[in-house]
Amino acid sequence: MNGKVKIGLMGLGTVGTGVVRLVESFQEDLFKQTGSSLEISRILIKNPDKKRSIYVHPDKLTTNPDDLIYDDEIEVVIEVMGGIEPARTYILEAFENGKHVVTANKDLLAAHGDELLRKAAEKGCDLFYEASVAGGIPILKTVVEGFSSDRITQIMGIVNGTTNYILTKMTQEGLPFEQVLREAQELGYAEPDPTSDVEGLDAARKMAILATLGFHVGMKWDDVACKGISEVTQEDIRYGKQLGYTMKLIGIAKRDDDCVEVSVEPTFVANSHPIANVNDVFNAVYVYGEAVGETMFYGPGAGELPTATAVLSDLVTVVKNSKLGINGREMAFPYHEKRLKSPEQIFAKYFVRLIVQDESGVLARIAKLMAENEISLEKVLQEPYGKEDAELIIVTHSASKASIEQFLEEVQELHIVKELKSCYRVEGGE
Repeated sequence: MNGKVKIGLMGLGTVGTGVVRLVESFQEDLFKQTGSSLEISRILIKNPDKKRSIYVHPDKLTTNPDDLIYDDEIEVVIEVMGGIEPARTYILEAFENGKHVVTANKDLLAAHGDELLRKAAEKGCDLFYEASVAGGIPILKTVVEGFSSDRITQIMGIVNGTTNYILTKMTQEGLPFEQVLREAQELGYAEPDPTSDVEGLDAARKMAILATLGFHVGMKWDDVACKGISEVTQEDIRYGKQLGYTMKLIGIAKRDDDCVEVSVEPTFVANSHPIANVNDVFNAVYVYGEAVGETMFYGPGAGELPTATAVLSDLVTVVKNSKLGINGREMAFPYHEKRLKSPEQIFAKYFVRLIVQDESGVLARIAKLMAENEISLEKVLQEPYGKEDAELIIVTHSASKASIEQFLEEVQELHIVKELKSCYRVEGGE
């Protein structure tokens, strides 16, 4: 790549618009970093009549993907269309035609990352996807390059800005989930169909990518145990506050003795943990290495320019690799066997909220059942619930997921227990 590098852009939505803005605005900086001028020569769009927030000469726009894939002058394709198909097919065809690819497509990478990486390597092409996980936070390069001399044992974080915004508003303003979701949709933080965000699917795909890179195993998004925030209530949040916790949707990936667990779920985080103070649409990712210890990466997890910044960072790497003659050699292939932990191997603290009869001996009976399942009690809170019942909130010491599941099944069979209201993982604290 010498002189001018021509780029094909697939998609001109929020992120695609940001890419165009930055390429046009940062020409001098990009030239000094790469030694080449960068030009977006063709842009694949769906609707030529759509009004856009940025002017692009009509000659650059096309609805035919072949105009990018089979244009010999285009050396790099940037895919920001989203979705699995036809993006997967277009990217594979781009590799077949010797083009490097930069993508922000987390869904595609979580489902077909291994296939795409192997095809890129086979054809001597680069495939980079920094923007697929945490927007403007350069977390993937950090995991792959910054921790290359260390062994990552845990990755934990907030990787979805929409759910973090919703939980922040629920916590700070005491608003119900449905009301905050509508507000998030009006502000453009949540899609008209918010399922991917609020049910944790978006975060699960990102955690699959992080676990694959951090642990060098071929994780798929359906390997991730996933639970969303749609059932979180104000009562849950209020009792969590009383016990010193803040509710967050947390992605957790842990490795112990070459066995891996990856989950996304509403989690009570101790207020003493910095991640409890990550609010609104911001993301934060903790990476724990055996040598370095605990590190934290914080920043905007989405948005036009933050995400476009990550795309351009990958683009600069592609151009530099080309000048060094090392395209296709930096692929992070999984090389460990995937061994997922069983429920007996997954340990955590838990918050359990029950409606029980308000009478003597209830806590003792429940504590006895906990002990029978090898669960010990760390904190307890009891509040009146109507005339004859009470709400009993329990925080356990670390226990296996299998033990907790067995306890929850058995506790609901006790005549003194009226209802299991909720159960959440707990992170941080002593």
